[in-house]
Parts: sequence; structure tokens; C-alpha cells
Amino acid sequence: MVDLVLYAVPFFVALLAVEIFALRHVHNHPEDHDPEWEATLAGPVGYEPKDTRTSLAMGLGNVLVNAVWRLAEVAILAVIYEYLAPWHMPADQVYTYVLLFFADDLAFYWYHRVHHEVRLFWAQHVVHHSSRHFNLSTALRQPWVLPTLLPFMAPLALLGFTPAMIVGMHAVSLVYQYWIHTETIGRLPRWFEYVFNTPSHHRVHHGSNPQYLDKNYGGILIVWDRIFRSFEPEGERVVFGLTKNIHSFNPLHVFSHEWVAIWNDVRNAENWRDRFGYTFRGPGWTPIGGGDKREIEREHTAESAPRPSNLQPVQFRQLGG
Repeated sequence: MVDLVLYAVPFFVALLAVEIFALRHVHNHPEDHDPEWEATLAGPVGYEPKDTRTSLAMGLGNVLVNAVWRLAEVAILAVIYEYLAPWHMPADQVYTYVLLFFADDLAFYWYHRVHHEVRLFWAQHVVHHSSRHFNLSTALRQPWVLPTLLPFMAPLALLGFTPAMIVGMHAVSLVYQYWIHTETIGRLPRWFEYVFNTPSHHRVHHGSNPQYLDKNYGGILIVWDRIFRSFEPEGERVVFGLTKNIHSFNPLHVFSHEWVAIWNDVRNAENWRDRFGYTFRGPGWTPIGGGDKREIEREHTAESAPRPSNLQPVQFRQLGG
């Protein structure tokens, strides 16, 4: 089975080179800088060599893991398709792929959202959010554990889509999501921003600003976030990274830090209710007050957090809209 993502790697590298050039020669002029905004950042806009090396190392490890896991994933999807699906979608009809596009994108939305709202899943997804920079190399910063996508893709096989269709459509989604990891593109035409996931929407998703936490989960489409009330437009300058950054470029630490934190919390918990909460509640859940620490952080940092200016990311050219 052809893996579209592997064939796209040369294009990923080429776009990464273009972005580095743009950041150095187009967006790196003094007049583009705002000192108040820069004071909120971990470092300069663009690339930091150690951070980039970490992202590339995480991406390479993820490719190796997926090379093994994908075979098992396809085998399971094939069993569901052949023996459990009540019908098989015709492979020679356009409407099949239109339906699959929307079904896959909706499945990805819930897959992504669950990985933010359940700590056990967040322990692997946090890798992708651990960089305090936001560039195309950040898109490659992926976990080294077995993907948990299968439970969200299995219903597609049950609806009669072949494993090849499902894997192929998911690869299209992943390739699309690569280019939205950038600060070199501002807002696109209004109609496009309303329907599709864009760099502006995805910057919000990677933000640690209180109002940006757990927003904009969409893959290709942003309409699911509008429907399920998880959409947030880009306003103040985004501060990238985690609410509590890990201050490490060691890939092993980036991969394991949240798993270690879960283990320590579970081991030190006083009862099984708390152990369950530390594992399956939100990433910031705490038994103190029975609430979610992440929600408490939003409330208590909203007033005290530094307010950078409303400077928007530098845009090449406003296109239409």
C-alpha cells in the first residue's frame, strides 16, 4: 500500500527551506518586531537549532513506529470491512470519496479532541505541543508510541470504506496539516478561513494563552469546531508551548515526561478514584476541589497574564476576501 506521507517528504523539506528563507530575509526586519510581544516568547521568531533537531528526531522515530504499526492497523480495518460492514461502498463512484472526506475529517476532529481532554491520550499528543516555536518542523514533532487512531477509524471500515481508502484519506489530511504550522502566513480570505483549517486557526491551537487552550481541533475543515463550540479566532499574539513548559531538547525527555508525571501522580494518589482521575480526566485534573486545574488556570491567569499587543502575524499579501 502506497504511503502518501512518505512521498510528500521531499515537498515537506522544500517548504521547510522556503520558510527558513522567508523568516531570515522577509520577516526578520527590525520594523516587524514588537518588543512587548517578543517579551512573551521563549526566543526569537522562527527556528532554534536545538528545537528543530528535537522535532526532526521525534518525527523520524514516529515514522519508524508507524512503519510497523500500519500493517497491524490495516489488517484490523480489513477484518472489520470484510466481516462486519453491512455494505461496501463502491470504489468507482465520486460520492464515495466525498462522503469519506467528511467522515474522515469528523473522525479526526474527535480523535484530536479526545487527545486533549483525556490525560492518557494527552501523554502522547503533548509531544506535538512541546515546542515553544511554531514552524514547519513543529509539524514533524510526533510521539514515539503506537498511534491511537484505530478506534476512530474503525467506524469508517464499518461504514463500508476499504482500508486503502481510509489510510489514503487520512494521509491526505496529514499532508494538508503540514503547511498550517507556520507564522509566515497571516489570514487568508474570509470564506477560506470560515471553512478550512488555516495557519491562523492552528496557531491558536498551539497557543498557551488561557483563551486559546483546547481550541481549533479541526484537520482540514474548521467547521467542526464551529459546530461543536471549540472554535477560537486568533486575536492577541499567540504564545506557543505548554502552560508548564518542559525546558528540554532531549527527545527521550520530550517523549516520556508526561508518562512519568502520570505514573508519579497515580503512585502517590490516596485512592482509586484519584488514580482514575489522574489517568482519564483532563491533563490538568487535580482532586483538590474536584476540578480541572486547567480550567482553574484559565480563570486565574486571565487577569494576571501579560497582555501583548494585538499585532497580527506578518502577512505576505491579503488575498481577496
